[in-house]
Amino acid sequence: MKTLKKILSVVLALTLCATTLSLLSCGKDNGKDTFTVGICQLAPHVALDAATQGFIDALNAELGAENVTIINKNASGEIPNFKTIVSSFVSQNVDLIMANATPALQAAYAATEQIPILGTSVTEYGVALGIENFSGVTGTNVSGTSDLAPLADQAQMIIDLFPDAQNVGILYCSSEANSKYQVEVVKAFLESKGKTVKTFSFSDSNDVIPVTTQAAQESDVLYIPTDNVAASNAETIRNTLDNNPTPVITGEEGVCKSCGVATLTIDYYDLGYATGLMAAKILKGEAKVSEMPIEYAPNFTKKYNPTICAEFGIDTAALEAQGYVAIETN
Repeated sequence: MKTLKKILSVVLALTLCATTLSLLSCGKDNGKDTFTVGICQLAPHVALDAATQGFIDALNAELGAENVTIINKNASGEIPNFKTIVSSFVSQNVDLIMANATPALQAAYAATEQIPILGTSVTEYGVALGIENFSGVTGTNVSGTSDLAPLADQAQMIIDLFPDAQNVGILYCSSEANSKYQVEVVKAFLESKGKTVKTFSFSDSNDVIPVTTQAAQESDVLYIPTDNVAASNAETIRNTLDNNPTPVITGEEGVCKSCGVATLTIDYYDLGYATGLMAAKILKGEAKVSEMPIEYAPNFTKKYNPTICAEFGIDTAALEAQGYVAIETN
């Protein structure tokens, strides 16, 4: 009898030990504590660079830099590069892909249904992924953060800053689905306020100059949404507008820094950091990407470009009294 009791005691002890180990390992992705993460960024640009850096900093803070191998790739604005980059991530079986900008997200989504994908600097996920009646959760291996700003508030800035402007031109890239979404919303808002709105689209960087020239000549003020091609060609737009002076309201700070009067913008570093926190939860087994709702920037800031405001004789003291903050242009 004593021998049987001893055997039962040993079995019970082993069972308790196994249960304890199982509980300790819960949320650790089956005990895995080192990870490989692939980053695919559309192009070098101040906003996208900031988002990538925020993502990396969050991962390192949450998981420890020694536990994360980051493969950081940049497509340099060339769409064909995306397939090569994300295919390499899939072949290496990375633990997670961070797609910085809409084309990167679309390429990653097309490449894998298994590896978790988090987007950032993506305006509208339903539009980007072709999901009708999007509820905020994809139900797939994709989630992430959105850089969508309050479009009606941005459009209202045009009315507030340029009340006499009747003809508004919207300048954007026709190949970006998210840009089209923003254009439709802003156009409808301005037209409801009695403005005449005309859209001017370039297909890629090759026709930025002629399209911008036409837009400036036919408009009292221009609006440029959050648009990656426009962001990559912001200096070209600025140089073109030097010969056709027309004020611009922009969808984000990076473009405004080059060629805009003012913007209502998010902090892209913070957006990337939030994406990194989402990634850490996925990698630690604390959340499933398919169940994670898209997250949005919590704060927006009105900013102005002091140099360009001076060119148009805009009273910056009055702007600051309204809560605008100067962009550092040096």
